[in-house]
Amino acid sequence: MNKRRLGKTGFEITDVALGTWQVGGKWGSGFDHQLAQNILAEAIDRGVNFIDTADVYEDGESEKAVGKAIKSAGKRIFVATKCGRQISPHVNEGYTPAALRGYVEDSLKRLQLDCIDLIQLHCPPTQVFYRSEIFEEFEKLKQEGKILNLGVSVEKIEEAMKAIEFDNVTTVQIIYNMFRQRPQEEFFQKAVKKDVGIIVRVPLASGLLTGKFSKQSTFDKEDHRNFNRDGAVFDKGETFAGIPYEKGLDAVEELKAIFGDQSLAQTAIKWILRRPEVSTVIPGASKPEQLESNLGVGELPALTAEQLAAVDQIYQEQIKGYVHHNW
Repeated sequence: MNKRRLGKTGFEITDVALGTWQVGGKWGSGFDHQLAQNILAEAIDRGVNFIDTADVYEDGESEKAVGKAIKSAGKRIFVATKCGRQISPHVNEGYTPAALRGYVEDSLKRLQLDCIDLIQLHCPPTQVFYRSEIFEEFEKLKQEGKILNLGVSVEKIEEAMKAIEFDNVTTVQIIYNMFRQRPQEEFFQKAVKKDVGIIVRVPLASGLLTGKFSKQSTFDKEDHRNFNRDGAVFDKGETFAGIPYEKGLDAVEELKAIFGDQSLAQTAIKWILRRPEVSTVIPGASKPEQLESNLGVGELPALTAEQLAAVDQIYQEQIKGYVHHNW
């Protein structure tokens, strides 16, 4: 598998890694530890050496599964997790150094680690990015040997730009895909200048860019693609990249016409990786077949200038108005 440098962490990681939001099954279906271990073990066997999780994924079960998998891996696996989303209500005032320190220590226990390779603030309110004491606390945790690196996961470009002003921020996890193109305009260049690694999440727009959904598709009541389309529980940009579902389906049909029989899911990841500024993409997998598809991206030919122009035209004409100014 191809590897890229994760910014100032110095980690050489696979350009296609694994996100574990739904690694124990489909969203809303409960957590299947055996399925999680099957997917994690297969990813590691195939060469994936970077796994991203979070303390809130299935109430810590995802972290436990990742910890178990890397313990038996027999080789170096870089682990990233996130903290902060447990704060309820999820407001700026809830973010305190003491609370965040407690979350880090809890994650260490679930992951069965002495030190976390990369801890990330998990899409906190925008005001948090203006509070130096928060970032100073993670520097203390680093000095204590509990973390190696600090990163952030963000919703908005503004948050990403502010975060990288802090020198101890080594990575930014951000939504970037065919339907969310704004990060490439200014943020990518600034991140590279600061030697900040870019981790791309939601590369398939919650599955829209697999091309497998239709207007008749249904989602479990506990699946965020059912209950969060208007941002009822968290930022709506996390669900279908913030695009109205039906509009997204129409745009996907045009993408299919461009790429023909070529896997749209693989093509969407290939489109992201065309940018050298991106360190890694972290698509999820709720079954081994999805993992197989994600890891097969390297076998695809490079996208042509004509194909790239066609994708851009679809974005400009059908998608940009819904998402560009919001995130």
